[in-house]
Amino acid sequence: MTQKSGARARLFGASLLAVMSPMVAGAAHAEDAPAAKDAKSDLAEGSEIVVTGTRANEIAPVTASLQATQPQAVISRSFIEDSLPATADFNQIALISPSVSNFGGVNGAGLSESKAQIRGFQDGEYNITYDGVPFGDTNDPTHHSNTFFPSNTVETLVIDRGPGNASQLGQATFGGNINMFSRTTREDMSFEGKASYGTWNTWMLRGLVQTGAIKALGGTEIVVSGQHIESDGARTFSPFHSNNIFGKAVIPIGSDVKLTILGTYNENAFNQPDKDGATLVQVALYGKQFSLNNDPNSQTYFGYNHTNKTTDFEIVRLDATLSGAVSFDNKGYTYSYDNETLSGSDVTLYATATPTAIAAANTVKLTSGGASVFGVPGYTKTNKYRMWGDIAQVHVNVGIGTLTLGALVEHSDTYRQQRDVNLITLAPNFAEKAVKDPVSGAATPADIKFDQNSNTNNTQFFGEFEFRPTEKLKITPGIKYVRFNRKINASYNQGTRYAQTLSATYTATLPFLTVNYAATEQLSFYGQFAKGFLAPPLSVLYVDKPGLSTVEPERSTNYQFGGVYHGGNLSIDADVYLIKFSNKFASAPAPNAADGTIWYNQGSVTYKGIEGQLTYAFDNGLAIFANASRNYARTNNAGAPQTQVSNAPEYTVATGILYKHGPIRFSLTNKYTGQQWATEGEDPNYRIPGYDSANASIRYEFGKLRLGVEVENIFGTTSITNINAGKTRPFDQYFFQPGRSITADVTVKF
Repeated sequence: MTQKSGARARLFGASLLAVMSPMVAGAAHAEDAPAAKDAKSDLAEGSEIVVTGTRANEIAPVTASLQATQPQAVISRSFIEDSLPATADFNQIALISPSVSNFGGVNGAGLSESKAQIRGFQDGEYNITYDGVPFGDTNDPTHHSNTFFPSNTVETLVIDRGPGNASQLGQATFGGNINMFSRTTREDMSFEGKASYGTWNTWMLRGLVQTGAIKALGGTEIVVSGQHIESDGARTFSPFHSNNIFGKAVIPIGSDVKLTILGTYNENAFNQPDKDGATLVQVALYGKQFSLNNDPNSQTYFGYNHTNKTTDFEIVRLDATLSGAVSFDNKGYTYSYDNETLSGSDVTLYATATPTAIAAANTVKLTSGGASVFGVPGYTKTNKYRMWGDIAQVHVNVGIGTLTLGALVEHSDTYRQQRDVNLITLAPNFAEKAVKDPVSGAATPADIKFDQNSNTNNTQFFGEFEFRPTEKLKITPGIKYVRFNRKINASYNQGTRYAQTLSATYTATLPFLTVNYAATEQLSFYGQFAKGFLAPPLSVLYVDKPGLSTVEPERSTNYQFGGVYHGGNLSIDADVYLIKFSNKFASAPAPNAADGTIWYNQGSVTYKGIEGQLTYAFDNGLAIFANASRNYARTNNAGAPQTQVSNAPEYTVATGILYKHGPIRFSLTNKYTGQQWATEGEDPNYRIPGYDSANASIRYEFGKLRLGVEVENIFGTTSITNINAGKTRPFDQYFFQPGRSITADVTVKF
């Protein structure tokens, strides 16, 4: 980001905050006339969250429920449609929220994967769910932001900045939850078509059909959506192609039973190195958006670096009211992920290499133990898995409260492999070190990095009781038992490169307690205490002697307190939090070098901070909003200095102006992400200064036609957003904002 553009962006944010300060001070004099105080509005449609339909909440990009039991950010379909590019992934949707930051997305919005952080917790340290079903990779619970659920499949997104109640399920009930809710069906028939075109030759076609209530099928409602995206991408030689289809049917079975069937299928194809990013030498030679080139004698040749990903996700849900006091909810689900990649072995090679060194690097061994000959080294990669699961819950109303009992049971099967090849011919490249199986003595083929099957078995049982001693007070204690098992059955295990069959099981009993007090019809307070748990990743079993490792699951203890106010024109909420995180995972060489690597727990982290968000809406359709957070995420290890953990911004600020009246929709927003460090220890070489991203959109409706224009990153900043450390600093890989993009779109509805 240039100094000039950064100053403009900060002036924009500071000006809005200055305008809003007197309004907040005078909020007590605003007209407090909430609409539909006790009825659910469409602001959080598809979820089970009730958001009061006030003027402020109707236009706010982010709000919270008066019934919240932990810090919360609710983002409606209206903001997704009116203020974001249609290609946006769920992390870009979530970015408008306090304490949320992200990196990635360097090829353009939704055109490459991104990673979100919540209060400094990294992807894999919090849950992401879709219609209440947690999903994630099987080697650790990380996520692929543009692979499963593009924005056409999302009605509402809710960020819970906390582990939730005992009924919040998933592998990482630890640092928070990003909860997506699928597109809702409608009683009336309709069609919506959308086409967009913009920067980097990016175009999209989308359609959505609502059947309405089909009387011949007992009132069944069906929604179907399809989407196609093509783009050259912001980075060099990095085209992106995507297809998605989504369908959902809600089938009434009598008056007390409802069956919901949902499915979505997605495929992405793109050119990108497996280990992405540009070195500073590459940036100096080719610019910040360098990724690939058109030289077939280079490992960065676009023809040698491409990926195809296909995913599917299905849910069958049965809701039944068994009596006036008892209801039952069951979700059976399955999802799969298949990543097939071809990549250069080391696309940073040209960072400092001389022509002689480059020539030496472009060699392969076409026979085992043979001589090195000319070739371009690379590898093939497969990562594919299928998850099967079921979540069952029963709710019993006993007058003074509601008892909920439930369980999650899920199983996954995974296959992963990598093999060295000559990228020119795809013939095997026998480049790996000689390894023998310590049991059989068999030599591992020198072109195999690993060939591995694994599976997980995750079982969770929970119970919670929402106690209502008065109409205004809800106290919900709960407890959850978790049993998580990993198994590896590898012909050639990753790390060791010989056959291994290994298993590890982790258990925990986690208490929860939340309180919500409705002080008035417009003001509520909440508090939360919760324990969190995160099992070690599969990589703890990539070792010669796993019995020497002492690693235990990571643990967290969460304390939070906050309040929510919904007036007629003002919506505001704020909170404070303290989270103590222990048993941080670490690996190191074993004391005896012959024993290889061991895993252990190293130290702890303290997370604490303050967060708030507000929106003030005028009576003419204009609103201003702001949210901010001050986030401490610092190591707490005996005998060592306390430092901010990596990829944890110290603060975030979002500001904006929105206008929604008649045929006009307008928004101008800015998100400022504070300084952070790309590695542990606050090394000044890996300090990432704060940066802005300001966006604008305007739309106008002509009857059934709507025209729109969006400008992402108005000031065209290309600041550093992340650094992946290499073996030495010259081989570090840098990631930058993709610069300004402009998109025009047309939508037709009938």
